[in-house]
Amino acid sequence: MPGVKTAPARPQGVITRGTTAPNRLRRVDRWIVGTQAALLRRATDPLVVDLGYGASPVTTVELFHRLRAVRPDVQVVGIEIDADRVAAAQPYAAPGLEFRRGGFEIPLERGRRPVLVRALNVLRQYAEAEAWAAWDLLRSRLAPGGLLVEGTCDEIGRRGVWVALGPEGPRTITFAAHLASLHRPSDLAERLPKVLIHRNVPGEPVHAFLAAFDRAWARAAPLRAFGVRQRWIAAVESLRADWPVQGRRPRWRLGELTVAWPAVAPAARP
Repeated sequence: MPGVKTAPARPQGVITRGTTAPNRLRRVDRWIVGTQAALLRRATDPLVVDLGYGASPVTTVELFHRLRAVRPDVQVVGIEIDADRVAAAQPYAAPGLEFRRGGFEIPLERGRRPVLVRALNVLRQYAEAEAWAAWDLLRSRLAPGGLLVEGTCDEIGRRGVWVALGPEGPRTITFAAHLASLHRPSDLAERLPKVLIHRNVPGEPVHAFLAAFDRAWARAAPLRAFGVRQRWIAAVESLRADWPVQGRRPRWRLGELTVAWPAVAPAARP
């Protein structure tokens, strides 16, 4: 079993609450496997980082097994800023899966860059400007053509919102929900990533988008007799007339909606 590895410099970031649970990140993992399989398969170095896995490494272990179904030789590195959490994770290490101490600087061997970084529920406690700075630093650590997936979800993983960013910047934002427990799409606003959560006010694009989604949801109400999935799909299809919705029905049926980032981007970055 590999020993605990530490970054040569002081890790960048602060310790989070560490809240986690089995299957909490299943929705974002399903999205990664379903939409980013090609990215993993063509990578010459299939290195993936799970940043800020929390008090338990369970979601890192789950990510490792889920990605192995796509790329059997994938290597996953769980990174935590809390040394005690890193030490506690060592019994879960395995060939292709390791845990080390670090932060936004992503401590890896010289010359190696991850093709994918998952950072869920990490930036929630930061100020908006700090979250933007973390985005910039994490993007600079990606391999060419790599992807950063950053966002938040609720404690049991029923609702989540995440942004996909390439080295050049944000590309898309995805809203995902357990549809049977969803009252209206704007309920997802409480899970907006840090750079958007304070922007859900009149005059901001993300507020306009969520309001439009709620209107489409209301118009699709008659379809609830055929199931909540049919209502969700109808609302998404209605949104396509005015918003850059991506993906197709198979993903919408899962309670997902992905939109091009420029449609919801803040009017101004702090």
